[in-house]
Amino acid sequence: MTDLNTLTIADARDKLRAGEVTSVELTESCLTAIESAGKLNAFVHNTPEIALEQAKAADARNGADAPAMNGVPVGIKDLFCTKGVASQAASAILDGFKPEYESTVSGKLFDNGAVMLGKLNMDEFAMGSSNETSTYGNVVNPWKVDDRDLTPGGSSGGSAAAVAADLCLAATGTDTGGSIRQPAAFTGITGIKPTYGRCSRWGIVAFASSLDQAGPMTKDVRDAAIMLEAMCGFDPKDSTSADLAVPNFEAMLTGDIRGKKIGIPKEYRMDGMPADIEKLWADGQDMLKDAGAQIVDISLPHTKYALPAYYVIAPAEASSNLARYDGVRFGRRAKLDAGDGITEMYEKTRAEGFGPEVQRRIMVGTYVLSAGFYDAYFNRARKVRTLIKRDFETVFNDGIDAILTPATPSAAFGLGEDLDPVQMYLNDVFTVTVNLAGLPGISIPTGADAKGLPLGLQLIGRPWEEGELLNSAYALEQAAGFVAKPAKWW
Repeated sequence: MTDLNTLTIADARDKLRAGEVTSVELTESCLTAIESAGKLNAFVHNTPEIALEQAKAADARNGADAPAMNGVPVGIKDLFCTKGVASQAASAILDGFKPEYESTVSGKLFDNGAVMLGKLNMDEFAMGSSNETSTYGNVVNPWKVDDRDLTPGGSSGGSAAAVAADLCLAATGTDTGGSIRQPAAFTGITGIKPTYGRCSRWGIVAFASSLDQAGPMTKDVRDAAIMLEAMCGFDPKDSTSADLAVPNFEAMLTGDIRGKKIGIPKEYRMDGMPADIEKLWADGQDMLKDAGAQIVDISLPHTKYALPAYYVIAPAEASSNLARYDGVRFGRRAKLDAGDGITEMYEKTRAEGFGPEVQRRIMVGTYVLSAGFYDAYFNRARKVRTLIKRDFETVFNDGIDAILTPATPSAAFGLGEDLDPVQMYLNDVFTVTVNLAGLPGISIPTGADAKGLPLGLQLIGRPWEEGELLNSAYALEQAAGFVAKPAKWW
């Protein structure tokens, strides 16, 4: 069978269990696809030897009782530490770093039989919305409508591009302010950010510890449910990990949302919103209504403060987390001149190792945490965060089951377009509130813009109710029927 790399997780699982294909065949199909997709720059550390070894082990384990992820080839975002494999967070400052331990999430996937094809490109330290801040160079979106190379979104741009181009069956991503959902929308795939604490953060290079959360990036909602179950679970090594049972998310995909109340926040209707996005949102509401849901107008009054609050809190936490990269213990160390001391080593290493966007956020974060500005900025942003969280609690307490919003303010834009940092940060306008409140959110491709580029809608769910959220997303996916794929040009 050819084109095994185009299978979904669910299809691959069924064929593997039935003995119709082997994991080695699946893996070789993906490795061949990766070799021919260098123009996308999605995979940055290929691990074919590890992949084939894991595939052979999965084949030996296969059968009716094998885990759902057994034998499924996946890509791992470079933010996840993988034992003995380069894990750089797409930063020059971690050049040569190969951890002696495995992140909890990747470890859980491998325990469930998943096969690692390699490490995926991303924005440096997960800071970016276009995958243009990576030390490995830009990732290119497999979707193309003219001569331009388009962004796959960020920071999980390599993961999104790899899944959309069928280089792997699925990939891990991380989401600090929309870094799973925005790239998923730009590339026409599904991406879910679970409730904060649902997936362990141990072994994931930290950006902003109170916001970061891992999640799956997949070809459809069913695959997201299957992969999320394998990634979740309590981890005693992570103090923020929730000690809650992990449900069978796939079993909850009935598509029945009759009687569910879907909230439409008026604050997300923004001036200058493109007509394509307006239509997509209206169509999504009609689809959910036709499926039996009740559409309810709601208010999230502190939404307008979310972006500025996020861009105080996230850089503040980043400036603290990234202080450990100093040239002393691991990664890059700058070449020193005679007479240089430890201070010069810190300064030169960090100046050489960190890219411009990471430097910008470290400086912003250090500023808002400094003695004269801590109360004026950081403490005030924390208070705003509490109010944003309370807005969501209020609407959920009023009986709303999920909230429908656009995932992004536009379709994918061109790489190299001269967006200033503030314009770039506005890409997260619909997604950052979910991280600030610690809620689960999912992006589903439901249509295309006038040029044919994919567009996504976002559903936001109640905390810890990923199963219900996935079911609502499944109903929307079924109604939208979006099955378009990028035409191969790479």
